[in-house]
Amino acid sequence: MSFGDKAILWLHIAAAVFTIGPGTAAIMSTPRFIRNRNAVVVGYLFRTTRIYSFGTLLVLLFGLILTGMTHKFSQWWVSASLTLFVVAFVLLVFIMRDQRRALTALDAAEGAAVADAVEDSVRPQVTGEPVAAPDSGPAAVAAPAVAATAANLNVAAVERGRIASFGGLTALIWLVTLVFMVWH
Repeated sequence: MSFGDKAILWLHIAAAVFTIGPGTAAIMSTPRFIRNRNAVVVGYLFRTTRIYSFGTLLVLLFGLILTGMTHKFSQWWVSASLTLFVVAFVLLVFIMRDQRRALTALDAAEGAAVADAVEDSVRPQVTGEPVAAPDSGPAAVAAPAVAATAANLNVAAVERGRIASFGGLTALIWLVTLVFMVWH
C-alpha cells in the first residue's frame, strides 16, 4: 500500500469512528428520554443524530476513494458493504423522521398539559352569579386537553419503539460491515 492509500484508509477509519459511533449512541439513547418525556434532550439527540448521520457520508466517500485506488470494486465484500451502507442510511432517515415526530408529540403533550394546568387554576368567583351548567365549566374544557395529551404521548410511545428497533437494526448493520472490513 502506498502512502496515499494508507492516508485514505486512516481517513476512512477516523470518519467511521467519529461519525458512526456517536450517531449510534445518540439513536440508542433517544427512547429512554422519550419515555421520560424530556423534550429538550430528545431535541438535542435529534440534532446530534442528524449531524452524525450526514457525517457518515464521509465514511462512504473515503471508502469509495480507497476502493477505487486499490482496484477492489470486483470483490463481493465491497458490494455487500456498499449495499449495507445504503440500507443503513435509509434506516437513519427513517429514524430521524421518527425522532422528529416524537419530539413534536412531546412538545404538543407538554403544551396541552400546561393549558390543562392553567384552566384548572381558574376558579369561579363568589359573587352570587348563577353557576354555569356542568358541561361548560373548566372540567369540560380540560377533558379534550387531557385526551390530546394522552394521544400525543401515545404517538411518542409508538415512535420510541420504532426508533429502538430501527436503531438496533442499524447498529447490527454497522457491526456486519465492520466485520467485513476487518476480515479483508
